[in-house]
Amino acid sequence: MTANRSTAVMQRRRVAPEALDYFPTPPFATRALCEFLEANVTGCLKRRSVWEPACGELHMARPLAEYFGTVRASDVHPYGGHEVTDFLFFGHGEPQTDWVITNPPFRLAEAFVDTARKVARGGVAMLLRSAWLEGEERLANLFSKTPPDYVLQFAERVVMLEGRLIRKGAADPFAEKPGTRASSATSYVWVIWLAEGGRADTRLRWIAPCFERLERVGDYPSYGVATVDGPDSDLFDGGSAQ
Repeated sequence: MTANRSTAVMQRRRVAPEALDYFPTPPFATRALCEFLEANVTGCLKRRSVWEPACGELHMARPLAEYFGTVRASDVHPYGGHEVTDFLFFGHGEPQTDWVITNPPFRLAEAFVDTARKVARGGVAMLLRSAWLEGEERLANLFSKTPPDYVLQFAERVVMLEGRLIRKGAADPFAEKPGTRASSATSYVWVIWLAEGGRADTRLRWIAPCFERLERVGDYPSYGVATVDGPDSDLFDGGSAQ
């Protein structure tokens, strides 16, 4: 069967300007970070605050609220339901939150790291493509001067697609080829800087497969896509957590 690609259906997807590089984060990836922080860095996070400054449609902010006592969610683009703020304007600001945790626009990641380290009292965690660890200029300008305390490499693929959140392996109703399943050839890491007590050497850790364990019902939006002959359950529910 062929997915209905009418204008009414397609408008259910939030499209941000291309320059914002909007790739929503599967909530399980955020929970994996929070588990690591509680077990290895901070202890219980309930008394801590966190700022998610590239929050998009709150796919990361919601799981952060499961762990942190206070969550500030902002974005430069008005997706809805959050504070509209250009985070990079806070580059000379004083500490305002315990943690800054986000999936920044790839092209602005270094600027996000710089700003976050100035406004966070406790630490900074950025979800980035593993390839971001490469680069001579980045080594000279960032890693050689302020190496991260931890790099957490996902052992499994974290599927992030531009402008929509689809469960790994579920049908992607917005793919050019009907019936395409959500997948990714890109690997991701969490890169963590601690505000105090950091070491000169970066510790590399692996996040074991946790996709199924850390999924929750309601993690994935329903995009309301129907087939020509009626709803197809795999498309209709947007690939809801099982």
